[in-house]
Amino acid sequence: MRAFTVAVVSIALLVISHGSGVASPGDPEPIPVRAFSAARPAPNGSHLVAAVQGEGRVVDLTVHSAAMGRPVTVAVLPAADPTRPAPVLYLLNGVDGGTDTPHWTDGANWLTKTDAAQYFADKQVTVVVPIGGQGSFYADWRADDPVLGRQLWTTFLTGELPPIVDTAFGGTGANAVAGLSMASGASFRLALAAPGLYRAIGSYSGCIRTSDVRGQAIVDAVVAARRGNALNLWGPPTDPAWAANDPYLHVEKLRGTTIYVSTGTGWPGPLDTLDGPGVGRNPVKLIDQLVIGGVLDAVTKVCTEQLRDRFAELAMPATFDFRASGTHSWGYWQQDLHTSWPLFAAALGA
Repeated sequence: MRAFTVAVVSIALLVISHGSGVASPGDPEPIPVRAFSAARPAPNGSHLVAAVQGEGRVVDLTVHSAAMGRPVTVAVLPAADPTRPAPVLYLLNGVDGGTDTPHWTDGANWLTKTDAAQYFADKQVTVVVPIGGQGSFYADWRADDPVLGRQLWTTFLTGELPPIVDTAFGGTGANAVAGLSMASGASFRLALAAPGLYRAIGSYSGCIRTSDVRGQAIVDAVVAARRGNALNLWGPPTDPAWAANDPYLHVEKLRGTTIYVSTGTGWPGPLDTLDGPGVGRNPVKLIDQLVIGGVLDAVTKVCTEQLRDRFAELAMPATFDFRASGTHSWGYWQQDLHTSWPLFAAALGA
């Protein structure tokens, strides 16, 4: 009897420490507990610090990044059957990294602004949403920024996080990555930085070219919007690092990768109404979406046309989705995610 009591207490303490989670059918062990037990450190020592059950299906991870020297929050939607191996889809957020607070539930991100949790509930894929990276372009910065700190997101998303996720959630080794706005180019850069790691990439409403005058101006504006200094990213405008990190100049290396690129035109579309997603009949929000969001997607349309022409010059296959209208806003990015998923699923074997 004493042994039984000790066992029960031990299990209770484990659940309290690592998350009480809901066990899947036929699997008595809560998902966060199993994930924490199975996770193995990355080669450089990055490791899982905690796994707890979050809201709904979300499992909240705290991952120590050895490169950045700090913990990073990562939200995970486990596969439909978490006891079987599954490929992984990484979804990257926009300029604010998903939230301005320590909690993803407070911000605008893939989990709060789209139906990602519901959409992937019946799909055999693990969905991973890193939280943070405000104004970083999810790149490896050459120097620590006085405001944004140490930003080594390429290292984190290619060498640190994937091996931890794969061991914690039974990854098959097949990965895809998609990002919106600021993160659109990041999906290309990550695939270039780690050939073969990402079989499919998605870019929603972004400007991929970053080393020409327009591209540098966009990068400067995005970084400055988060009070950072782009000189700490790739140096002055004449520095070769800008060209080295410009996916537009290196896309030929992505032959064989499934690629999906989308953009609106900036003109009001069917979701740009008072009853549209995220507007909540608030005229101020609608005006912001129409004016700011309209200008932004008008710009990304030009960028995307330029990228399409580049792919045509190289005779490389890719899917370009030019919406007839629409602004820089979550309702359209949700549509883009739904549209691109069948392409990703085919590449991942999901």
